[in-house]
Amino acid sequence: MGFLDGLFGKKKTPQEMLRENKRMLDKAIRELDRERTTLQNQEKKLIGDIKKSAKAGQMGATKVMAKDLIRTRHSITKFYGLKSQLQGVSLRVQTLKSNAAMGDAMKGVTKALGAMNKRMNLPEIQKIMREFEKQNEMMEMTSETMGDAIDDAIESEGEEEETEELVNQVLDEIGINLNADLVNAPAKAAAVPQSVPQAAVPQAEAAEAAGGIDDDLQARLDNLRRG
Repeated sequence: MGFLDGLFGKKKTPQEMLRENKRMLDKAIRELDRERTTLQNQEKKLIGDIKKSAKAGQMGATKVMAKDLIRTRHSITKFYGLKSQLQGVSLRVQTLKSNAAMGDAMKGVTKALGAMNKRMNLPEIQKIMREFEKQNEMMEMTSETMGDAIDDAIESEGEEEETEELVNQVLDEIGINLNADLVNAPAKAAAVPQSVPQAAVPQAEAAEAAGGIDDDLQARLDNLRRG
């Protein structure tokens, strides 16, 4: 077979050579197992013959068969050693096959990566990313503008009136008539005559204090309306 391969110029690849050697090693291991099994069967037979010979008093034959049994057992031990060595070689061949397969895979991956890198246009990708950032910023600005417009559009015109009513309701609950106090407080302060009796001075001061309280309420109300 090797002559024909050389004659026709066919050259085996390393993977094919490893596969062939692995097959030969496996075959040799199987043959060793068969020989070892044969020797083990022969060992059992010799043990039986030795017992029979010893019972019959044939000591010469017993010694000869005993030597044969020792040689058989040594051979069995050697077969175990040979099998172990062949399995070690087979394991190395299998490792070489795996390494070769990994090398081929890495080679293919390297080629694929090179092809992909050649196809990738880095300046074009950078341009695309800049355009993406630009469009993304424009979209965010548009979304904010639309959100503000929608908020303004859906704002109810009656919110100011409802706010006014709510404030008046709160003030009524605490016992303050804001409008009456705001209108009457300055008029009461202006209606106090110049010649006020000494007893009326505390009342005037109380009225001025009430006017200050009303001013403070007015300021708070204005803040609520603006809010």
